[in-house]
Amino acid sequence: MYMDPISDLLLRIKTGTKTKRNSVVVKTSKLVTNILEILKNEGYIEGFKTESIGKNKNQTVVNLKYRNNVSSITGLKQISKPGLRIYSEAQKLPKVLNGLGIAIISTSMGLMTDKNAKKNNVGGEVIAYVW
Repeated sequence: MYMDPISDLLLRIKTGTKTKRNSVVVKTSKLVTNILEILKNEGYIEGFKTESIGKNKNQTVVNLKYRNNVSSITGLKQISKPGLRIYSEAQKLPKVLNGLGIAIISTSMGLMTDKNAKKNNVGGEVIAYVW
């Protein structure tokens, strides 16, 4: 069974936060690493580390962030899926919870948050919402 790497990442993080785990393990790819970098820069996760588990196989350990035993991530939602891609223009980029959350956008300049995409005046594929 094939599972989309983005949905796998978001599902593992969501499950990890609900079960109060300190870290979760996900498969490594450039896309996953870029999404994790955005989550780290925005303060939703503590950090992540890529480990080699064999010949040409890597995994990433994501350290989840908690404050007063409450997760920094309240919710995650995948917007664009393999069967239905969702695109947005620069002027019509979505706001997540009136600016309290972030939208992860895949643009021609790489992955970035909705705020950075608006600043650079680029649209793209709406990957996920995080709040």
